[in-house]
Amino acid sequence: MTINRANPLLALPFEPSLERLGSDYWDVVEAASFPEIHLRFRNDDLLWQLGLDPARVSRDHLEAAYGHFEGRQPLLALRYHGYQFGVYNPHLGDGRGFLYGQVRDRHGQLQDLGTKGSGQTPWSRGGDGRLTLKGGVREVIAAEALHRLGVTTSRTMSLIETGEQLYRGDEPSPTRSSVMVRLAKTHLRFGSCERLLHLQQPDRLVGLLHHVQRTCYGHLDEEESPLLAMVAELAERVAHMAAQWMVAGFTHGVLNTDNMSLAGESFDYGPYGFLAAWDPNFTAAYFDHTGLYAYGRQPAICYHNLKLLLQPLAMVLPLDALEAAIAPFGSTYGTAYRSGLLRRLGLVQPWVTGQTMEPSAGDLVSLTLQLLGTWSIDYGDFFAGLKDQVSRSDLEEPDALTPWQTPEPPRQPWLAWRDCWWSHWRRLHGDGRKAARWTLQRWNLTRTPTRPVIEGVWQAISEQDNWEPFHQLVDSWRWTGAAQPEPAEQAKAHPQGQTHQG
Repeated sequence: MTINRANPLLALPFEPSLERLGSDYWDVVEAASFPEIHLRFRNDDLLWQLGLDPARVSRDHLEAAYGHFEGRQPLLALRYHGYQFGVYNPHLGDGRGFLYGQVRDRHGQLQDLGTKGSGQTPWSRGGDGRLTLKGGVREVIAAEALHRLGVTTSRTMSLIETGEQLYRGDEPSPTRSSVMVRLAKTHLRFGSCERLLHLQQPDRLVGLLHHVQRTCYGHLDEEESPLLAMVAELAERVAHMAAQWMVAGFTHGVLNTDNMSLAGESFDYGPYGFLAAWDPNFTAAYFDHTGLYAYGRQPAICYHNLKLLLQPLAMVLPLDALEAAIAPFGSTYGTAYRSGLLRRLGLVQPWVTGQTMEPSAGDLVSLTLQLLGTWSIDYGDFFAGLKDQVSRSDLEEPDALTPWQTPEPPRQPWLAWRDCWWSHWRRLHGDGRKAARWTLQRWNLTRTPTRPVIEGVWQAISEQDNWEPFHQLVDSWRWTGAAQPEPAEQAKAHPQGQTHQG
């Protein structure tokens, strides 16, 4: 098929990076033909990231490339296995998603364009290879909210409604259909390695690992053992990702090893959920009957999945060195979680990196969780309310900080938390308070997409074909505020305001 070079999406300089490894890792597939194509969401931030001018990318361009799949060959369905709820499954692989292509972004990072809902593959296992429109809407919402909250995540490039009627056991049927395209550092998973252990193919595993190291960990090229260094950094990234989820109040829902990226990036949002009331036992998947992947268990599950990953890696790397590489997971997670929660509380100065926390900062984290455990307030609303109070007042006395939702919290947990938070706030002056306000605005959402919020958005779409609430919600998370503030003495050193957009 001749590529339409007039379409800037088809003229991107795709690299056959994974294809060069050979066909042992994927199958060539064909996209489905859809009866209707209607663009419902586009992400201009990602178009810009790929070096395109969003103003020159039209609706027709997006629908042709990502709805009709004009001019894009080959499309690949990746092969992998995985532990699903603790049971090994060798019959997995991309069942409704394709690797559309790989292209470098403005920063030189190789990015995968991956589809979801684009048709059947050898790994569909009797499924139709389709994505419900509600599932696509939910994935857009998850990725954009998490991105704003500071989670390292894949993001949705486009969502296109495709005009088919789908039948599902977990949605009122028939339901509408869609195809989604997302950007991720890689769509290779822990399960990609587990498959090669199952097949006893260490040479194939070495090739796969070198591909991941070159494309996602290129800065480790000069290490004595780049692959061991990659495993250590992967464990660090996963620890940060787990901490980011916990700080965001996010439950992935299905933390099987086939849903864990070898780039340490959060992706694949199915039955996820954002906390309403703070509850470590909250589960997002209705079929998680034992609470295996409950909110509070996510850090432990991530570490367990890393330990499972060592089994295939031990075919080609020393096991004792691998175990040492992932050993810092717990301490890395703890530091990242405390720092992330303090940031949501406005108490991490944005220009400080690697700072040593005061002992009382740990107390504030504990007191925050104690307060959330006794106050019937939505987790996200707690931080949004603090943001609003601080934006309206200088809070010169602790009594100026008052509960922002009824029913009010129990008095003792509230006073303990309030006095501890204010003890940090009172030590901030001038630039410090300016930075705290900026931090609260930057890293907290006015509306968190809990289940009632998402259902309200979907109801407008399903009953009235009204997309305005969806776009208003997603647009509310786009950060359009000022660049992060600098302390006065640093600003003097950089009179041109050399700051970075958050």
